This record gives sequence, structure tokens and C-alpha cells, in this order.
Amino acid sequence: MSLLAVEGLGISFGELHAVRNVGFSMKPGEIVSVIGPNGAGKTTLFNMISGIYLPKSGTVHLGGEDVTGMSPHLLARRGLSRTFQNLQIFQAMTVLENVMVGYHLHERGPVIADLLGLSSSRRRSHEAEEKARMLLERVGLVRAAEKEAGSLSYGALKRLEIARALALKPKVLLLDEPAAGCNAVETEEIDHLIAELAADGIAILLVEHDMKMVMRISNHIVVLDFGEKIAEGDPATVSRNPRVIQAYLGTQAAEVTYAVG
Repeated sequence: MSLLAVEGLGISFGELHAVRNVGFSMKPGEIVSVIGPNGAGKTTLFNMISGIYLPKSGTVHLGGEDVTGMSPHLLARRGLSRTFQNLQIFQAMTVLENVMVGYHLHERGPVIADLLGLSSSRRRSHEAEEKARMLLERVGLVRAAEKEAGSLSYGALKRLEIARALALKPKVLLLDEPAAGCNAVETEEIDHLIAELAADGIAILLVEHDMKMVMRISNHIVVLDFGEKIAEGDPATVSRNPRVIQAYLGTQAAEVTYAVG
């Protein structure tokens, strides 16, 4: 059984068919990338899978359960988490506090204990802090734990957002352009991090415009153009597909064609 299965997803905004009849599936530890020119419908697809948009057609199954249209916080409790194109970081909070925010969905203690500052509440807070530091260690930010998040470089903020998504203990992690705006060194750091997460069994669904990165780390690629799936397969197969090359003509066609070479 697939961990995540998307079948026939579609949505329209007025007369615009933003996404039409898109489907794919993925297994634990698999990296699946969704690529396509600007406006192809990639983020809209992510928004349907993650519960932000309600699909007009199709289904999303997570671990065999139909979760189509389920709200993001309920999906998070079932093991699906995501990051966004635009950073969703609390700039005035510390790096550590940003990650600790991610643990609130998994805390089960009574509210009254938190309000009264009881020992059980303090214990949960301490445990969350320890887990947050472990995640910061994993993404290479533990030395910046006490710094204000707004003082970090853009690449570090991208890794911080991944750490916060990991605090939700995802089985499936959706990454929306995690390397956008990053320099070569920062992109390589994120590249390695994604590969490590997949090696640990987390299924990674990736939207990314850096074709060299996509071709290097993906197990499977889904290509969208004008909201429709025009190709899918392994990197070598997709890079040779004439429809893919045509869709990228004048933009990144050369990278799509030769990135696996």
C-alpha cells in the first residue's frame, strides 16, 4: 500500500482550471518531485494535498485513509506536514522557540496544568525543548538555538522551517521550494538534509525550480503544465521526454535535459 496516494485531483477558480486530473503515489523513504513552469499548478496541488484548498474532484489517501479536504491540523496529527514558498517563521522568537511551536499538536496534557504551571506542564515543556534541540542538531542549527530567528541567513531560515515541520513527526513531508533564494552552499546543505530525511523513511514530496537538485535527489518526478500532468517517471526518463523539454523551452530546458548527465 502507498503511504500517500493522490487520484484525479482537480480544482478550478472561476473559468480557470488550475489543476486537472492529477494523480501519483509514493512510498516511505521516497523522494517525489513535482516540477513545471511557473503557473503550472504545483503549489495549488500542494494546497489541495495539505488541506488548504478543498479539491473539486479526486481524492487524497494517507496511509490508506481518505483525508481529502481534511484540515491541516488534522492531517498533521495523521503524519503529513509541509513548508511554504514564503517563510512562515516567527522572526522575533528564538530559533529554539520556533521549533518548540511545532510540538503543540502532540502535547496531550490538560490546559489547567499549563495555566497553573504544575510540574507535569514544566516536564512537558522541558521534554519539548530537548526534542527541539535534537531537531536543530539534525538541521545544523543547534549553535543558533538562542539567537533571534530574524538574525539568521535565508538558507538557515529554510532549514529552520524544515526543523519545525519535523517537530510534527511527519510520515510525509511536503517541501515547497526549500532551496528558493539560497546560494550554492545553502542549496547543497538542504539537498543533503532531504536525502537524510528520506533515508530515515520519511516520504518527501518536493516542489523545486532547481532542476539540478531535482534530478540529483528524486526517485520519481511528476511534471505539470497548465495544471495537467504531462509526464512522470525517473529522472532519466523525464529528462528525455519531448513534452517536458517543450514545456521548459526558453527557461530551464537545458538543465532538465542534461542534469542527469
